[in-house]
Amino acid sequence: MSLQLQLQMQLSTIRNQSVSLSIHGSHHPNPSSPSPISNLSFRSSTVHQSSSLLPLLPHKRPNASVSVSVSSSSSRRPIPDLGIVASANSADRDYVAAESPATELRRVLSSPGIHQIPACFDALSAKLVERAGFKCTFAGGFAISAARLGMPDAGLISYGEMVEQGRQITQAVSIPVFGDADTGYGNAMNVKRTVKEYIRAGFAGISLEDQMSPKACGHTQGRKVVSREEAVMRIKAAVDARKESGSDIVIVARSDSRQAESLEESLWRAQAFADAGADVIFITALTSKQEMIEFCKVAPHVPKLASMLEGGGKTPILSPAELEAIGYKLVLYPLSLLGVSIRAMQDALTSIESGHVPHESMPTFTELKEIVGFDNYNKEEERYATHTSQPVLAER
Repeated sequence: MSLQLQLQMQLSTIRNQSVSLSIHGSHHPNPSSPSPISNLSFRSSTVHQSSSLLPLLPHKRPNASVSVSVSSSSSRRPIPDLGIVASANSADRDYVAAESPATELRRVLSSPGIHQIPACFDALSAKLVERAGFKCTFAGGFAISAARLGMPDAGLISYGEMVEQGRQITQAVSIPVFGDADTGYGNAMNVKRTVKEYIRAGFAGISLEDQMSPKACGHTQGRKVVSREEAVMRIKAAVDARKESGSDIVIVARSDSRQAESLEESLWRAQAFADAGADVIFITALTSKQEMIEFCKVAPHVPKLASMLEGGGKTPILSPAELEAIGYKLVLYPLSLLGVSIRAMQDALTSIESGHVPHESMPTFTELKEIVGFDNYNKEEERYATHTSQPVLAER
């Protein structure tokens, strides 16, 4: 039975709904199949809920896109799932993305100057980073572990919790987001799964480090790193996972060997990570400006990331201009938002305990509503309300 005849029989149960279906893309000829369907339209009044067009359409056709539009005199009737991925003519990033988050991040990396990256820990803090005009943000493990679990960055937060938190963050903003993946949560095969799931969660970049498990903040004592071979294999596995996913996610390779071993070892690993395919390299806990200069001489074609650990880390705090002059491309501020949030909440609680509402140091209710998006929500709700204001009469 021909494909078109099957489709006509499938659609014979449908009345009084007007559906336009068009299929575009390359087609590989099959002598036993008719030419591909194009610009097919049909009309009906009821939609059979068990009907699916998916079995009648060619599967896994390369470079193919499908668009579906539905119009009806009874727009309140439920539209069935046709089993087709629909393309929308919308600027909404939830439906149509002009480019991948990683592509946006690569554009940032290739643009002039040094780029500042405040770390976020949830969707709200990420939105504030975006509203402030920064070009990207970092979902930091230290901050997320503290905010989500109230626990230290010591390998306690799990892979699943980081992916879930990351998905909420990436969906809340349009700027690229780095994801902190710690050690990759296991061996090379775990690293591959981690990279693929971080891609699916919407991350533009992923940071992997060479610590042994359980890992901890790189500025704390007692850190241990895996062997050179295992450290490099993690990066190679990440590169393989990226290729297998057809993604261009940015891979940040971090070494904690300066604290665990020596400066010389950390410089060797940084070069090896660049050779293995890392897009950005990062040595944590460098102890002087001279060490930072030595690091920036390694793999000069690969961007370097500096972390300005606020509040007393081992690395000296330098200005963006100083870091750019040394050779850095990215500068991370991992604890600023978390730290000031903690202090502000402590001050607010002290004020409340004394019987005062801390309104002087907080946004107005109007500002809070605007930050979390009430204005946009209300406008969108009103747009839909105008189409559902008429009562639905039961059919006799």
